[in-house]
Amino acid sequence: MARYTDASCRLCRREGCKLFLKGEKCYSANCPFEKRNQAPGQHGAMQARKKTSEYGVQIREKQKVKRYYGILEKQFRNYFELASKKKGITGENLLILLESRLDNVVYRMGLGASRAEARQLVRHGHFTVNGRKVNIPSFRVSAGDVVELAAKSRDIKCLDDILAATNGRLVPEWLDYNKDNFSAKVVTAPKREDIDFEIKEHLIVELYSK
Repeated sequence: MARYTDASCRLCRREGCKLFLKGEKCYSANCPFEKRNQAPGQHGAMQARKKTSEYGVQIREKQKVKRYYGILEKQFRNYFELASKKKGITGENLLILLESRLDNVVYRMGLGASRAEARQLVRHGHFTVNGRKVNIPSFRVSAGDVVELAAKSRDIKCLDDILAATNGRLVPEWLDYNKDNFSAKVVTAPKREDIDFEIKEHLIVELYSK
């Protein structure tokens, strides 16, 4: 399966904002974005002074959201097509679908310092949904589902480091998190206002509607 393997911090610099791709490092003084918040490459500073077209702004917004959730182009387009077929506002439907991914739920629970780490833990079979092991990061949870760290996985070496890195992270209201058994019940589908990252989803809708 195709995946991005270059330096993650270059993506933040390219999008001009923190995408929180490196977990704890993104909150520290060692974050490369804090040291050099310009587009990567020899002429990064010049790119910032260029006037961006309407199409360019739409592309950048799409790329930002793709990278924030760690999704490649084909899968992202599939999510958009599914969102456009659902009742309601297409842009909001898109974000709700992305938030409902299992790897994002694990990240929101604080059991992954980054979405990439959460995705890896899911792929390695460390989580169950309603008591059944699920190792598909794109698995979509629904209201009433219970996501839990498998009992046999509670002594994995990295768990203490993850919990230390995510200590204090707020769990969204649509998840009822039980920290004693590392489980969360999906109380309801996530709402647009639950997403704490600046996204202009209407730009993505405009882009794909051309």
